[in-house]
Amino acid sequence: QVQLVESGGSSVRPGGSLRLTCEVSGINLEEINIGWFRQAPGFEREGIACTSLGDVPTWHSDSIFIKGRFTISRDNTRKIVSLQMSDVVPDDPGVYYCAASRLYCGWLHRMYDYWGQGTQVTVST
Repeated sequence: QVQLVESGGSSVRPGGSLRLTCEVSGINLEEINIGWFRQAPGFEREGIACTSLGDVPTWHSDSIFIKGRFTISRDNTRKIVSLQMSDVVPDDPGVYYCAASRLYCGWLHRMYDYWGQGTQVTVST
């Protein structure tokens, strides 16, 4: 059974940085694609980035609200996928989720098979 556990969410000031972590168990990380999503109250779940298991390049969102500020990375040995947030803006608050799929690596949340419980990010002003 694939399990994902997110951590690292907290309150961060605008312009600050935050690193979120997704711990993966139940499968070797080399066998699966891992994506990061976020969801703010009243909004759809939004894809941020995905790191793939194979030759498909890592995907990052082109959204003007995300592009250039989020970086995904994976550590197969430690079975961790991280999301580095930088230059945080007031639009960034929400619950951040990691998700896993054997076949897909992109922005469509319905294509992912496994989800973590999420970690909360707030932006303090």
